[in-house]
Amino acid sequence: APETRIEVLVGARKFMEGWNSWRVSSMGLMNVGRKEGSQIIQLFGRGVRLRGLADSLKRSGALPGDHPAHIGLLETLNIFAVRADYMAQFKSYLEREDLHTEGVVELTLPVRPNKVFLREGLLVPRVPGDAAFADEAETALQPAPGVAAFLDRSQKVQALESRSGTFVDGIVQAGHSRRIPAASLELVDWNRVHLELLAYREQRGYANLALTPEGIRAVFETTDPPCHELVAEDTLAEPKRLADVAALSEAVLALAKKYMDGFYRTQQERWTSKRMRYFEVRDTDANFSNHVVRVPKGTGTKAPNTAERNARLLADIEQLIEEGDRLYERDTAELPNIHFDRHLYQPLPVQRTAKATFKPPGLNESEHRFVEDLRIYCRQERTGALANKALFLLRNQGRDHGVGFFEQRGFYPDFILWVKTAEAQRVVFVEPHGMLHAGAYAHDDKARLHEKLHELEAQMAPNHDGEVALDSYIVSATPFEDLRPKYDDGAWSMARFAERHILFPVRGPDYDYLALLLATPCGACGESS
Repeated sequence: APETRIEVLVGARKFMEGWNSWRVSSMGLMNVGRKEGSQIIQLFGRGVRLRGLADSLKRSGALPGDHPAHIGLLETLNIFAVRADYMAQFKSYLEREDLHTEGVVELTLPVRPNKVFLREGLLVPRVPGDAAFADEAETALQPAPGVAAFLDRSQKVQALESRSGTFVDGIVQAGHSRRIPAASLELVDWNRVHLELLAYREQRGYANLALTPEGIRAVFETTDPPCHELVAEDTLAEPKRLADVAALSEAVLALAKKYMDGFYRTQQERWTSKRMRYFEVRDTDANFSNHVVRVPKGTGTKAPNTAERNARLLADIEQLIEEGDRLYERDTAELPNIHFDRHLYQPLPVQRTAKATFKPPGLNESEHRFVEDLRIYCRQERTGALANKALFLLRNQGRDHGVGFFEQRGFYPDFILWVKTAEAQRVVFVEPHGMLHAGAYAHDDKARLHEKLHELEAQMAPNHDGEVALDSYIVSATPFEDLRPKYDDGAWSMARFAERHILFPVRGPDYDYLALLLATPCGACGESS
């Protein structure tokens, strides 16, 4: 573009220690990196980082959706070196870590939709047309019912204690839950908070959100109900020293950002929910876009015959694609794929190795396990629990392709599952993923999606006379024994998790997560689905 500036920096040390740039296109090294060390690693690290779309810090290849032509060239870091001995070592290091330096070959993997299934009238909720909250609605930050920010700034100490020959893991926490007193709020520089939030608003893309210092302060002064909760020691909430005032200001700013995110999400969800309608799934849906297989060309150094293996893998995949039918009718090993005859398209790639990657990404381990379990369940219950029902599954893609909820949360569940009877259909969004870092249920947006969907279902019911039910489940890749002591208050049983629509991929006589998922009472059907 004519307005683009080209900047040249001379001197590696300044680049490593002070100069900041999100887009380094070329690095020329002279007498740099003659020997391995931390500074040369930092130099390369500064070069490879990228701001990415919407501050994602990712290159386009890791993001869903369509991207500008040749954007990959602009995202490529070119390194030229004179008497820089470490270049060869760095290249070797990248290849040992399977980061390929000689490019990849991309093959198109055609997707075949099941035309028969797509005549079943399968429905999904969507906002019609190009309606966008940021373009069509205006809102101002203020106290709002049901929106509250939570911040934990307490000191925690984790310890192992020996009891009766075993070790018990315990956490001691200093501080308690409270609101910031009115006297402490007087110490906050609200104009500074306002300016910081204006910058945060631009970063987050909340262009239609109005901010005033008075509105921000009102969020913290509201008591019925309170809009913020701080877990901290008294010295933070009621500062006695100047240093404590600075810490309080930082806590207020963090709470304000959290509240802004929650407030904007809530406003957007209400706006979106009023406009959502049911649409039939068709083969023109972006979820049915062709896949791309990427196979590296690089020789690598992990194994001396890597180039030969890559060439053989590429030939096997090309032959499999040319054969046609086998890839679409059964599991395959050359190009990992799981064939599930109730899925709305074939093939369904599985990501088993870094040697061949997919766009969109192939199924990970927990997603693959879910599809495999569901395939077995359907065979077992064809004349049993599923005798009078038809089941359909669709791998749901990410932003710009799949069916998502609450744009600011960026939540696109991995699968859409339909359980259909002659009278109605139940649409279940299923998300298999690890939960080791999940917080309390009250703050777990993904786990609570089923609550929002039930509200959305009631709102859209008049359009379909109650014939559609919406639901969602999390299938935790984290085992129950590992998750229980870390989730919420640490006392949840498997039954309580199930009540909150969190299941564990266990199948047995006493607990079968698929039976629980598929046997949930369906108000639209008037029976258990």
